[in-house]
Amino acid sequence: MTYRYAVALLGASLLFALGLPAQAALPRAASVPGGVALVNLGPASTGSSPPRAWLGEQQVLVTAADGQWMAVVGLALDTTPGSHTLRVTAGNGGEARSVSFSVNSKDYPEQRITLKDSSKVQLSAGDLTRVEGELAAIQGIKRHWRDADDTDTGFVLPAEGRLSGRFGVRRFFNGEARSPHAGFDIATPRGTAVKANSHGIVLATGDYFFNGQTIFVDHGNGLISMYCHLDRIDVQAGDAVSKGQRLGLSGMTGRATGPHLHWSVILNGAMVDPQLFTVSAARAR
Repeated sequence: MTYRYAVALLGASLLFALGLPAQAALPRAASVPGGVALVNLGPASTGSSPPRAWLGEQQVLVTAADGQWMAVVGLALDTTPGSHTLRVTAGNGGEARSVSFSVNSKDYPEQRITLKDSSKVQLSAGDLTRVEGELAAIQGIKRHWRDADDTDTGFVLPAEGRLSGRFGVRRFFNGEARSPHAGFDIATPRGTAVKANSHGIVLATGDYFFNGQTIFVDHGNGLISMYCHLDRIDVQAGDAVSKGQRLGLSGMTGRATGPHLHWSVILNGAMVDPQLFTVSAARAR
């Protein structure tokens, strides 16, 4: 047993003995579009229930850290910089209060990609109908909420490889502007094991026009991970998975220029930078 692990275990035991809320490992704060805002909601006292918080109509993750209740708020890439407000209620209900926080601006770089298969850029009527249906289904998945008391935001990398595509890059396919890159890519040979970045429940799987074969894993409290362009899927909806468990194999299905894993993290319905959740991301470079 390492010293660091022993200290963490001792700390958790003391919290349990004192009846204090368990302390979470928080993602790194980055209150910018595509980032995560950590908003202090007040002391986490002995025996207290966590407050509940909403950004607009979407409930957000609340956890205890350093004796405080913290809202862990995902900020979509189109979030307007400036002041924003959470609606907060006590864990047992009661009158709502407002808690404000600020979002700073951030400029993301551009990326220009040429695809030989122009049908992945200029869609046929049939493909467009398919894509619209898939986007609606994915929006529903992104808004999914499951109450959980064991959400783990300390992620491991889901695959070994070179970081080949950064989060937030503004993309142009064959010269035409498309949605920003809402995840990061790990270049891996076809057939590389893709693993769960944290424990959870498989929320959905599917084969999508752009994303190819895809898995969504629900980690609870509005935190979801997405794994795209897979060559094979080894799990199904409803399966409980552990951190590091193999979910499938990497590939290049969907719109892809080569074999790789596209990994996205969704927090309260917003696509956010996965690197904020893992200290191991540097190994993917």
